[in-house]
Amino acid sequence: MLRIDIPERSNWKALAHELGFHFHTIDGEPYWKEDAYYQFTMEQVERDIEAPTEEVHEMCMELVDKVCHSNALMQRLALPEHMWDSIHNSWKSGQPHLYGRMDFAYSGDGPAKLLELNYDTPTSLYEAGFFQWVWLEQAIQQGILPRHADQYNSIQERLINAMAHLGDRIEARTLYFSCIKDNAEERATVHYLQDVAVQAGLNAPFIFTEDIGLRPGAEHFVDLDDKPIHALFKLYPWEEMADDAFGEYIPQLNTHWFEPPWKAILSNKGILPLLWEHFEGHPNLLPAFFEDANSPPLPAGWVRKPFFSREGSNVELITPTGQREAVDGPYTDSPWIRQAYHPMPRFGNNHALIGSWVVGDRACGMGIREDVGRITKDSSCFVPHAIV
Repeated sequence: MLRIDIPERSNWKALAHELGFHFHTIDGEPYWKEDAYYQFTMEQVERDIEAPTEEVHEMCMELVDKVCHSNALMQRLALPEHMWDSIHNSWKSGQPHLYGRMDFAYSGDGPAKLLELNYDTPTSLYEAGFFQWVWLEQAIQQGILPRHADQYNSIQERLINAMAHLGDRIEARTLYFSCIKDNAEERATVHYLQDVAVQAGLNAPFIFTEDIGLRPGAEHFVDLDDKPIHALFKLYPWEEMADDAFGEYIPQLNTHWFEPPWKAILSNKGILPLLWEHFEGHPNLLPAFFEDANSPPLPAGWVRKPFFSREGSNVELITPTGQREAVDGPYTDSPWIRQAYHPMPRFGNNHALIGSWVVGDRACGMGIREDVGRITKDSSCFVPHAIV
């Protein structure tokens, strides 16, 4: 794994605006960076990223089945009791899911180590699946990359196939798409998925999450015209939906959700100690444990994470040499886990994180985020990759 300095495409910012990538710069700081790329060999991708991703995914599916058949495990993961039936029934009935992302520490030397799962509301999808591929094609055309360069990236193709499969299972092939208001990145991600759905032959109307309604006596949630929402993709986490005022109605209505309720199991950091309990010693896993009232202060060489957290918020770590890093955030009222610290590779001042994508139960691509800190955050830069 190498980080190679290269020239930028001369027109990339204008192209980004033309293609709807309006958050390539956030608060005056670059989010998308293409003055370098990460280089891999085909063997590294297939052996060290793709194969472990599919293996860990299967392990996760095995655990979902165990949790769905155990109220004790539901409770251990702090899943709201009023959601247990929805979670169990969505799994038992085979409700399909769309996608997920695993975050790995990987340097090209030794096995990739799973840091966490983002299986409910993963972002950086547009950058990884679309804009990164455009960069590859143009970088080859402009002589920035060699002509034989390739990329581990069939994300968009897999998404189209998965959407077509979903369309066969939903009313009138209509899948609503939703995210919260005033979030440019999430709106861009959902807009991208709407485009993918249309390519797959679906109708793909949009509604803001805040505008989803209830109608007395209705069997489904409704849109602003009081039309029933039979199926909805929501870029909104299950743990927050469960706590919202309308969350109690989810088990009572027949709206189908994507991602389905059983994904609440995998969007929970508590899945990491469960993975270690059931597959202890697996080369792609790190030791992880549930924190309890008797846990000592965080020792050196460990990371502390809340069950429900995103983009690095409220994560604390102490390296084996005693260096401490922490990110503030709002996730202070959930249980915690502890995971063994494993360093991400460092290139200059930047620590690089591999985000490995799964679509329709198949590993299909990756995106790389980098940050000067050891904790990847929402502001961490996205840097493209190539296979050379």
